[in-house]
Amino acid sequence: MASEVQAPQEPAARAIQERLLPHGWWDVARQLSLFLVAYFLYSLVRGVAEVDSAAAFAHARDIIHIERALHIFVEPQIQAWAMGSHVLMDVLSWLYLNAQTTVSVGALVYIYLRHNRSFYFVRNMLAIAMAIALIGYTVFPTAPPRFLPEWGFADPVAAYTGVHVSHASASMSALFNPYAAVPSMHIAFSMMISWPLARLVRPRLLKVLWSLYPLLILFVIIATANHFIFDSVLGALTAAFAAYGATRIARIAPLARLLTPAPAGAGG
Repeated sequence: MASEVQAPQEPAARAIQERLLPHGWWDVARQLSLFLVAYFLYSLVRGVAEVDSAAAFAHARDIIHIERALHIFVEPQIQAWAMGSHVLMDVLSWLYLNAQTTVSVGALVYIYLRHNRSFYFVRNMLAIAMAIALIGYTVFPTAPPRFLPEWGFADPVAAYTGVHVSHASASMSALFNPYAAVPSMHIAFSMMISWPLARLVRPRLLKVLWSLYPLLILFVIIATANHFIFDSVLGALTAAFAAYGATRIARIAPLARLLTPAPAGAGG
């Protein structure tokens, strides 16, 4: 009698597994390994890149002069307004610390499980963008605004975490480079995550929210004095070049498909 009850459950369990893991556990392990190796190498190369701190500060001041000439140097005013609320700054600091980890990784897991055909395209975008960013960090090292208090900037993330990193004490480590500000990968990641999700999810509200996500991250990185507007523009260009590169790959690699919206009636 027990076998008669349990037998119908096996096809159902198999169907659920095929839906969530269309390529099996081996592909999950392979994608996770690729992601961890790629991110570790990205962090390692970024951290050990030889950086001239004097050049990094010179580049930051050059950016300020460019933005002032264009009348878009509004970062100090934006941060001053945001710092009027302690709660707001705590939220923005949390978002800055988690945007490229909790949010991005969570989004990748969701795309893999619910829109697997599009996952490989997004994966390729992220890999290309990280490669472009490493070139930027090496060729154009730039001090973040938080290292320039003479221009009215503060470091609210340090106050939030209790970990203070100053340019005077910030020594290069194997996984840390305080002058890796150009391009802004917070902006690049936010765009490469929001584009797919705004296209793939079904509810209209979620489409709108994901479409606005890069603007939220733009406010976050400026209000926390981690990037200039200039950095953000280059971050957006990095995402655009990465999308173009992933599109080219998709024409020759069968698993690197273009984004495919969920069919009508599918969950999202």
